[in-house]
Amino acid sequence: MRVDIWSDVVCPFCYIGKKRLEKATEQAGVELEVHWHSFQLDADAPKRQEISNSERLAQKYGRSLAEVEEMQRNIAEMAKAEGIEFNWQNANSGNTLDAHRIIHLAQSKGLGSEAKEAFFYSYMTDGLAIGERETLEDVASRIGLNPVEVDDVLDSDEYADFVKFDEATARDQLNVTGVPFFVFDQRIALSGAQPTEVFVQVLEKALEPVDTNTETNQAEQCDDAQCAPKQ
Repeated sequence: MRVDIWSDVVCPFCYIGKKRLEKATEQAGVELEVHWHSFQLDADAPKRQEISNSERLAQKYGRSLAEVEEMQRNIAEMAKAEGIEFNWQNANSGNTLDAHRIIHLAQSKGLGSEAKEAFFYSYMTDGLAIGERETLEDVASRIGLNPVEVDDVLDSDEYADFVKFDEATARDQLNVTGVPFFVFDQRIALSGAQPTEVFVQVLEKALEPVDTNTETNQAEQCDDAQCAPKQ
């Protein structure tokens, strides 16, 4: 079964959603053909932030530092339940355009999911600067991408049009307002890092005979600080 996923590598709910989908896939006994799509939460972000991630989020959303830190702790607990170690104190956010370009390169080699997992882990667990070239090259090396091809991409604008196309599709055709966002079998949409049982239900629904109408399961949209794009 095909599933298209819009996400950003600095969104913890996207990582949580990925893990829950994988668990649901195993429970439902379904094999997925995953297509990853880009969705930058802050396309204007610098390569590396000069302030802490918590300070950045507090400024971005007009919340107190204490409120943001409490939110981060809650997300970390949710992530822990899915086997993710979210070291939010060390999160080093930045512009994710190049990460998305490397993911598109990896996807062209059949390594899209490996790249996505590696970027999620690098940012949320290792606390690496997601927008810096050293991190990008480290991730690419870990999943076996050719370093010459990686350099060629990073030294050019290659795959930037793929990123823009993904974001335009999300905005103009799917009305996506937050990530993660999933489309199963190109006809059933689901937004947010839903519980595993919801993913199982959607997978079972997608296995039913095709209806002529596109269906949308709209549950809790990820509109928390790290899942809604910068306005």
